[in-house]
Amino acid sequence: MGTVGIRDVAALAGVSVSTVSNVLNRPERVSATSVARVREAIETLGYVPNLSARQLRGGRSGTIGMAVFNTAIPFFNQAIFGAETVAERAGLSIMVGNSYESVVRQARHLANFEQYRVDGALVTPVTRDLSSLHRLHQRGIPVVVLDARDDAGDFDSVWLDDVGGGRLATEHLIGIGRSRIWFVGGPLGVRQNADRLAGCREAVAATAGATLTVKEGDGAGLRVGRTTGDQIAAMPAAERPDGIFAASDMEAIGLMQSLLRAGLHIPDDVAIVGYDDSDFAANTSVPLSSVRQPALAMGQSAAELLIERLSGTDSAVKQIAFDPELIERESTRGGSA
Repeated sequence: MGTVGIRDVAALAGVSVSTVSNVLNRPERVSATSVARVREAIETLGYVPNLSARQLRGGRSGTIGMAVFNTAIPFFNQAIFGAETVAERAGLSIMVGNSYESVVRQARHLANFEQYRVDGALVTPVTRDLSSLHRLHQRGIPVVVLDARDDAGDFDSVWLDDVGGGRLATEHLIGIGRSRIWFVGGPLGVRQNADRLAGCREAVAATAGATLTVKEGDGAGLRVGRTTGDQIAAMPAAERPDGIFAASDMEAIGLMQSLLRAGLHIPDDVAIVGYDDSDFAANTSVPLSSVRQPALAMGQSAAELLIERLSGTDSAVKQIAFDPELIERESTRGGSA
């Protein structure tokens, strides 16, 4: 049997299509007898009203588009959850698109958002160039930038001070006596990674005798960390880094897996700081020191800003900046190597 439509319901109930429509949308306009017949027909046929079509005819889809950088990074899963909790309270659902660090994929998600006429969009941009977001804005779709700041001030944005976070992580490594610092992360075309590296550079430059080596990966996650960890394990001890700042917890965990497998000790041989303070950080074989991003609160704040825009509030662009916090655990405790 094909899809059951409103005409099928009308035929079985012996009423007009307009009567069925009124029963669905304005039952107070229909006699009790007709309402009963239509509802009996709906139950018999298993008819499901096309809510999306009704919403689109009313000019609203009831949906928010959300394009994130990479859901393999736990931060984004928490941010999505935070946004969903706020959206649900407002009677909205969220359509999630994973860009996987790809400009092409992100563009495809933004085009889908436009095609499906989402009410608004939350976007974690893959690059510093935000021109693609202007197209949505020009189509009347409000946009909030998440996990990045909009320097031009065109869009509301919610972000963490990643330069400060990178500085905080590196100062911690230097503070426990480490001087051969490596930064592991990438790609550096992603603003968040570049900002974390910038903060790392500032801390190293301010410390006499400290050196910095940058290892840019072609992606993000465990694989990048493991590959770099294998490289470090094969180096002579005197040439290895004694402190590593990884641009995400997943890269830090990959590093620890390789180094521990090779027989190195953390933090005695190498101290490691990650970024995000994901749920994994406290539960690794050597609990990981990490720069905390309040992902849940950031997702909630971004959704709240978007809903404020949807309400028609005509206010100045808002920039909400969260401060990073270093959470110390065993991967850096233990003093000088």
